[in-house]
Amino acid sequence: MSDDGKDRATPQEGGQDTEAWKEKGVALRAFFYIFGTHLFAGFVWLLFYVGQHADK
Repeated sequence: MSDDGKDRATPQEGGQDTEAWKEKGVALRAFFYIFGTHLFAGFVWLLFYVGQHADK
């Protein structure tokens, strides 16, 4: 089998191996990590708030 490069996607073909596709993946992953971290921090903050205002 010869490797003539026909099985590789080029940026003009819109393949999944392009830099633009990787950049979108990194940006999406970073968004979810940041969103998830803030969601978890908000939940912890809510637990402290409710615990502080609980009738003891």
